[in-house]
Amino acid sequence: MIFLFYIIKMKDLRLAVEQAWENRKLLNEPDIQQAIRDVIDGLDQGKIRVAQQKGTDWVVNEWVKKAVILYFPIQKMETTSAGPLEFHDKIPLKKGFEALGVRVVPHAIARYGSFIAKGVILMPSYINIGAYVDTGTLVDTWATVGSCAQVGKNVHLSGGVGIGGVLEPVQAAPVIIEDDCFIGSRCIVVEGVRIGKEAVLGANVVLTASTKIIDVSGKEPVETHGYIPPRSVVIPGSFDKKFPAGAYHVACALIIGKRKESTDLKTSLNQVLREFDVSV
Repeated sequence: MIFLFYIIKMKDLRLAVEQAWENRKLLNEPDIQQAIRDVIDGLDQGKIRVAQQKGTDWVVNEWVKKAVILYFPIQKMETTSAGPLEFHDKIPLKKGFEALGVRVVPHAIARYGSFIAKGVILMPSYINIGAYVDTGTLVDTWATVGSCAQVGKNVHLSGGVGIGGVLEPVQAAPVIIEDDCFIGSRCIVVEGVRIGKEAVLGANVVLTASTKIIDVSGKEPVETHGYIPPRSVVIPGSFDKKFPAGAYHVACALIIGKRKESTDLKTSLNQVLREFDVSV
């Protein structure tokens, strides 16, 4: 009965959001506002997600992204304080980390509407609304997790990593980092790129939707875009491209091998990079 009630509730929330998306005048209605706030509360608790895995694929819940977008115009600017720090914004900060079982090191900040699972460690970092960070993940110093990004279990986002956010267009997929990945220092992953389970990115890898991803581990290079296969070891690279003004080096990502079965998922990720003589 509880599950059936939940399904009915989701249908009602989705209908309200879709109606408000088509007719913004409905944002003045208290019931519509409450429905939008219920969706954001569901995101905050991890009961609702912007995207979820179905088999080997990921499905984007566009209506949830619409709710996030609609949340901004119904919110008022407010001033809040955290010790000597002052903020002036429409979205409150996430609270109750002790009860959630999350370690938060000053000056880590997470916005309300982001889900952070038990066992996550936040070094001084930033988590935006709609993001999902699963259990056991470490968000290292000055790393950022953008709006609606999905980060799996036991992921290490190293110092300065930038995980891009996305709200519009609503059909655009968020960045997805699957379980047990290691994302090296100063990596940038944006525009809906998906990193497969247990993949390892060396320092300074930049991945956009248009970045060439070239597997050079075999006899012939294999080029793809937007997806790093599971257990891949990836480093930054470049290729020559001709322009009217001449030939120049353009950044790409190189898949140079696969993680070995003997690699311990929690303690030896850096060792994987050392085995390939790659910087962390």
